[in-house]
Amino acid sequence: MEFCYFPGCTLKNKAKDLDRCARLCAEILGVKLTELPEWQCCGGVYVSTSDDVAVKLASVRALIAAEERGLPLLTVCSACHNVLKRTEHDLRTNAEFAAKVKAYTGSEYKGTVKVVHYLEMLRDLIGYEKIRSAVKYPLDGMKIGCYYGCMLLRPGRVMRTDNPEDPVIMEELIKALGGEPVAFPERSECCGAYTYAESETLTEKRSERVVQSAKNCGAEALVTACPLCKYNAGKYGDLPVLYFTELTAKAFGV
Repeated sequence: MEFCYFPGCTLKNKAKDLDRCARLCAEILGVKLTELPEWQCCGGVYVSTSDDVAVKLASVRALIAAEERGLPLLTVCSACHNVLKRTEHDLRTNAEFAAKVKAYTGSEYKGTVKVVHYLEMLRDLIGYEKIRSAVKYPLDGMKIGCYYGCMLLRPGRVMRTDNPEDPVIMEELIKALGGEPVAFPERSECCGAYTYAESETLTEKRSERVVQSAKNCGAEALVTACPLCKYNAGKYGDLPVLYFTELTAKAFGV
């Protein structure tokens, strides 16, 4: 099983553990991650204006590169996944945008690439039974709060990762690893994210609320797929915050 792999900028610096553990676990599960050569930043955040083509060109080029290789495009970072998947949706559904992209790049996207998040790959292609069989050190009922944040799930009609109001994709993984997932009210709410640029106080309040919500429901730690969520929840909360790939690697013994 092979994927074109788009790591993204943050996984090359502040979120190296998210990337490193993803690669280690993929190797154990028999998945080949072929990193796209000369990839560029996805843009960091999806720009909603349809006429703003230039900021989406890096994502467009990644999609075209994956299409040329005939492989699905795999991401791990929630933000990269959101930008790439929404850009791919634009290319297939917005003829004007697609025409502008072709004029900019000289290449035409044919709409054949499936953008897959690592969690989707584990659920839909690997399966939880195979994951259970790879576990060497079960989490022994450790109570884990699964924190989704905004970008992995929304907008639901485009992302289609899981039910945006009642997701279970991370909870099912935690169960397969031998842990006890803890549902809490703030698990799919924003951590404050980019509001930090204008108001650190707002980010602090939002992140504290998320962590406290998890604690109130009995969580001993938080797990996430988003580097920004991990940073904010870790800085302004008092629970350990891990990437889901770190927890998987721990259970796999790597």
